[in-house]
Amino acid sequence: MNTELSSWCESLLPRPGTSEVAIPAPGEGPGYWAGAPSAAVGDDGIYLAYRLRRPVGAGRGYGITVARSDDGVHFSPLAEVSREQVHAESLERPSLVRSPAGRWRLYLSCATPGTKHWRVELLEADHPSRFDAGQSLVVLPGDAKTGVKDPVIRHRDGTWQCWACCHPLADPDEADQMVTDYATSIDGMEWTWHGTALAGRPGYWDARGTRVSAVCEQDGGIVAFYDGRATSAENYEERTGVATGTEPAALAALAALGARPAAESPYRGGGLRYLTLLELPGGGYRLYYELTRADGAHELRTELRPALPPG
Repeated sequence: MNTELSSWCESLLPRPGTSEVAIPAPGEGPGYWAGAPSAAVGDDGIYLAYRLRRPVGAGRGYGITVARSDDGVHFSPLAEVSREQVHAESLERPSLVRSPAGRWRLYLSCATPGTKHWRVELLEADHPSRFDAGQSLVVLPGDAKTGVKDPVIRHRDGTWQCWACCHPLADPDEADQMVTDYATSIDGMEWTWHGTALAGRPGYWDARGTRVSAVCEQDGGIVAFYDGRATSAENYEERTGVATGTEPAALAALAALGARPAAESPYRGGGLRYLTLLELPGGGYRLYYELTRADGAHELRTELRPALPPG
């Protein structure tokens, strides 16, 4: 089973050399990022939410864009949310979800000004072009000890599920550390936490922290792709790993792929993060992820990948 599952996971790992640019970086050089994607299938195409960022001191995560595409590669912007509209110092990864009732939700990662704290706010609309930042609702507030951001949110079997990146706030110098905690909800607004689902491993490439970026089921279990880093110096240049488990609140690095990153950029820093797996109605997957370029900027890339089941 482990060999078969490992092969299936490897079939879905990014191959930057075969990827296409979906959203270019908003500038040249370190600190200019397009990425942190979240994708969903709509009735008339693929919808993508992503973060745009400038360097620290020049705006940081200044906006979230929601866009639509016929082919999954070429996108037309539909809506934008600025950091000022939600009173955030910076914006990071959103989560774009379509509810069972057909309504659309955009969960926003918002940095509280003047602090290391993060919270998650929710926008809801009948179409991705109609999100109104003036109607945002805080749904994952964090607290004085924990910042919460970059949620992976989905609805399964009548329950809303969330894997969120959590940062400790007691010591500002240690706030870059991260684990992924798991929560559930009846309505996607009021959440119950179930503890840490994935944490870093001392002595490994993901020792400093782990952030789940995509979750799917395979062979009766949970497969999660995650971002990891070994040191605080690798902040912003996380690489991708794979974790598995029999339940959503207990994940562990897949032994066959866990000794080193499963995917990384060939360029400076090696950053390949925020991998999103979009299951397509006709079969297969479209991958979206943030990749570090040769000049240090980050761009949002995509790949089309047929998925072969184990065995």
